[in-house]
Amino acid sequence: MTSSTPDQQATTPDTHADAAAVSAPVPEAVTAAPAAAPAGLTARALLKQFQEQFPPFRDCLPLSIGIDKQILARLPDLDRKLMRTALGIHTGSLRYLRVMEKAKVRYDLDGKAGAEVTATHREHATQVLQQRFKKEADRKKAEREAAAAEEANRLRLEKLNLLTAKFSRKG
Repeated sequence: MTSSTPDQQATTPDTHADAAAVSAPVPEAVTAAPAAAPAGLTARALLKQFQEQFPPFRDCLPLSIGIDKQILARLPDLDRKLMRTALGIHTGSLRYLRVMEKAKVRYDLDGKAGAEVTATHREHATQVLQQRFKKEADRKKAEREAAAAEEANRLRLEKLNLLTAKFSRKG
C-alpha cells in the first residue's frame, strides 16, 4: 500500500469522477465567476473564501480528486502555491479527516457527487488521525511527567531548606 498526503490525493486524476457524477442544483453564488484572490492573501483567508463560495468546503465534504484543477479553472489568476497550501490546511484538518474515514463519495466544487472514496484513502485518513492522537497523547504525557518532576524537585528543595534552617548555626 502506498501512502500519500491528502494534498497529493486531492491532485491525483480520477477517471470515474465524470461518469459517476450525480446532478444537483447549483447555487447562484457558485455559478457567478468569483473574483481572483487579491495580493497579500493568506492561505487561511483563501480557505475561508473557498468555504464561502463552494459547498464542499463549507460542509467539509470529501473533495473530488483533481479539485485543484477545478478551482484553477474558476479562478485562473489564483496563486497555485497559495491554493495548495489552503487545500493542505483543509484536507489536513481533523474535521475533514474524520469525514474521510467514513466517506463513500467525493464531491466537486458545485457539491455534485462524483467518484467513490477508496478504502485506501479511508485507511490513510484513519492512520493520520491515529498518528495525531498518539502524538498528542505523548505530548500530554511528557507535560504531566515534566510537571511531576518539577513538583518533586520543589518538594525536595523545600525539605532541604527546612533541614538547612533546622541545623544552621545562625540564631
